[in-house]
Amino acid sequence: MDEEKDAGQLDVKDCFESLAQEARELYLPNTIQYIDGVPNPLDFYREYVCPNRPVIIRNAISHWPALHKWTIPYLRDIYGEKEVTVAVTPNGYADAVYKDHFVMPEERTMSFASFLDIMQHSNDLEKSAQHPGVFYIQKQNSNLTEEFAELIPDVEADIPWATETFGNPPDAVNFWMGQEKAITSMHKDHYENLYCVISGRKHFILLPPTDLPFIPYGTYPAAKYKEVSPGNFEMIDDPEVGQLPWIPIDPQEPDLNKWPCYSKAKPLHVTVNAGEMLYLPSLWFHHVRQDQATIAVNFWYDMEYDIKYNYFKFLENIAAGDKKS
Repeated sequence: MDEEKDAGQLDVKDCFESLAQEARELYLPNTIQYIDGVPNPLDFYREYVCPNRPVIIRNAISHWPALHKWTIPYLRDIYGEKEVTVAVTPNGYADAVYKDHFVMPEERTMSFASFLDIMQHSNDLEKSAQHPGVFYIQKQNSNLTEEFAELIPDVEADIPWATETFGNPPDAVNFWMGQEKAITSMHKDHYENLYCVISGRKHFILLPPTDLPFIPYGTYPAAKYKEVSPGNFEMIDDPEVGQLPWIPIDPQEPDLNKWPCYSKAKPLHVTVNAGEMLYLPSLWFHHVRQDQATIAVNFWYDMEYDIKYNYFKFLENIAAGDKKS
């Protein structure tokens, strides 16, 4: 009986590997593809949305005033007195697994001018010591339209050709601004994501949905960071949130002794520079970092809950059952 079970497990694992390999052979690129200029909505839907394939689009937001206007003096002048929500962590990792907990950032409300001061002096050891921690505007509640509405004329409330492509306006438009140490841990979203870098650059590690079986998941008690004294952060348990599923692996330095299956994943490394837009398809796993102060805006369009989603959930359930057995 045990021999039959072992054989069955091997068959499932072989199927996982075959699925990932066939996806790469049939439609997934080995390197990121590029489009120059605003795409035709129908062509974009056929070439990228339907096959769930990422692409970088150049010169699609070159008309945005934000590309040349969003400097610290400009932002301070038009928005400095507004109160904004800022995520603060000791290490740059917000919403990430740390010490067997899913740890969320401490959220602080401060004037945008105060945040800009921290950004401006992040490389000044004396001044940065006055504000220990890593500060990042990253609240994903459509904060561009909710907290930063004055900045919308410098970008757009939606991307017209994308709204035509997806058949609806975006569910959320988010504003991101942070220091070089800010990192977004590996996760996936149920959105078609158009991620536009205004200044600086973002480094993405991407994994397709078909690599799901190779990506470790765990369930972790929720906690939040709290600065209890200058520079001293503690994790405070958050029993109201309870247990959360999350990906514990750091794809920059994966522990293959702990998670050997991850060696079968084939990450795609992508850099999005200022003025470029990344189309990140729904359900793709992604890890995001930056090596300098960066500003970005992203548009979340709701995904179609069609047969692709059904198959993904089917794969997710099988993979979860295989890992438990």
